[in-house]
Amino acid sequence: MSRMERADEHPFGIDFGGTGIKGAPVDLAAGDLAGEKAKIDTPRPATPAAVSAVFQELVAGFPPSHAAVGVTVPGVMVHGVVRSAANIDRSWVGADADAIFSEALQREVHVVNDADAAGLAEVEYGAARGRSGLVIVTTLGTGIGSALVHDGVLVPNSELGHLQVEGRVAEKHAANSVREREGLSWEEWAARLTVYYRTLERLFTPDLFVVGGGVSKSADKFLPLIEVETEIVPAALRNKAGIIGAALVASRAGLRS
Repeated sequence: MSRMERADEHPFGIDFGGTGIKGAPVDLAAGDLAGEKAKIDTPRPATPAAVSAVFQELVAGFPPSHAAVGVTVPGVMVHGVVRSAANIDRSWVGADADAIFSEALQREVHVVNDADAAGLAEVEYGAARGRSGLVIVTTLGTGIGSALVHDGVLVPNSELGHLQVEGRVAEKHAANSVREREGLSWEEWAARLTVYYRTLERLFTPDLFVVGGGVSKSADKFLPLIEVETEIVPAALRNKAGIIGAALVASRAGLRS
């Protein structure tokens, strides 16, 4: 389906990342993008005004629509307000992102933590589809994002990458960026991940781990080396998860309002 086909019938998902902002309409029945994805570089600095302008440009490339928009934000989100900004401009802290983006786009907008969006998408459509119990989705990238989903219900803002593991912040020792920076072999990195995931096992006793992030495309090189009792599988939706999850959040929020 081309970008211009039937996009007005679908909620729109925007994945706001540190280097790029990408978006597309989403077919929630199919659990996939309903049109070609568009991407624009994240502005520097990524202030609310600058990001809003990029959103306007991105959405303008699609047919006019009143459908809800979901947006991932790399930070803690509480009722649409940004509470942390580890990897985005500090001016976001305390900002009502729902209101800012709704005003900029003149559409109903709902924001969600980026890892939470990916987690919901994997549970609804991806690697954890049909699984009950507690699913922990982690994204291994610059840091470690996490989503806790129990019987399909999200427990938001888990931020499990910030856990103290053996006296160190987990993501500063075991994120994929650390593997790259320190030149770790897959075996060396898997040993660190084993410690991390065993800690999550002790704390939460999950039924399933889903491992996402760009490095998940190389899951066969490190996932079998992680020694945990819990089933652990790679994410299925890859770089579409944030867009799909954001649109799903927006759609569900619209049904509640």
